[in-house]
Amino acid sequence: MPSLLLVVFILQLALHIINTVGVNTINELLWILYNKFPTPTSKSAQKAQKLKREIVRLKRELAATSPQQDFAKWAKLDRQHNKAVPEFQKLDASLKSHRTTFISTVSALRWLGTQGLRFVLQFWYSKSPMFWMPAGWVPYYVEWILSFPRAPIGSVSINIWGIACASIITLAGEALQAAWVLATRKPVPVASEKGDPMAFGAGTTTASADTAKTGEKKEL
Repeated sequence: MPSLLLVVFILQLALHIINTVGVNTINELLWILYNKFPTPTSKSAQKAQKLKREIVRLKRELAATSPQQDFAKWAKLDRQHNKAVPEFQKLDASLKSHRTTFISTVSALRWLGTQGLRFVLQFWYSKSPMFWMPAGWVPYYVEWILSFPRAPIGSVSINIWGIACASIITLAGEALQAAWVLATRKPVPVASEKGDPMAFGAGTTTASADTAKTGEKKEL
């Protein structure tokens, strides 16, 4: 049986991933995967995708065909389009109904497997120490906070351990995200508006010196 410390850490990691990726994105991915397997809706989903591509193709051909110049072809495409659209709408409505039921079931299972499991663990092991702190290592009020709400004084409770895991995972996620941005960001070249200031300064100094010499000659 895995350690309770590891179970709480994995649970907090799963919650962090769900919150980061997003519930809607996860539901969409699960629905797509569900239809990839031999499920009751897999054939209907494949047929709906095929009909959708067919409708798009017929619309393009109808737009490219003139009813005045080639009426027979246009009429044939129009009949095929009018036949495919109701069939797709009926199939899509059935899939949406199944998808609503599927998402409701998945959402309930996800809550039971994450938030529900966390509440059960925190209630069941509220009096159990996750691990013990060295005696006299921290002041008494810190020991009381670490053992909150009902763990023995001097130990770390499951609630505090869960908070610590969530904080570490969040900090690690932000650090990885920042490192990824720094590694993939391309440097933006900054164009100089005034050119080389040293060359300009040297030219100005030379010009000033020439002017001074000219003035001295004129005074002489």
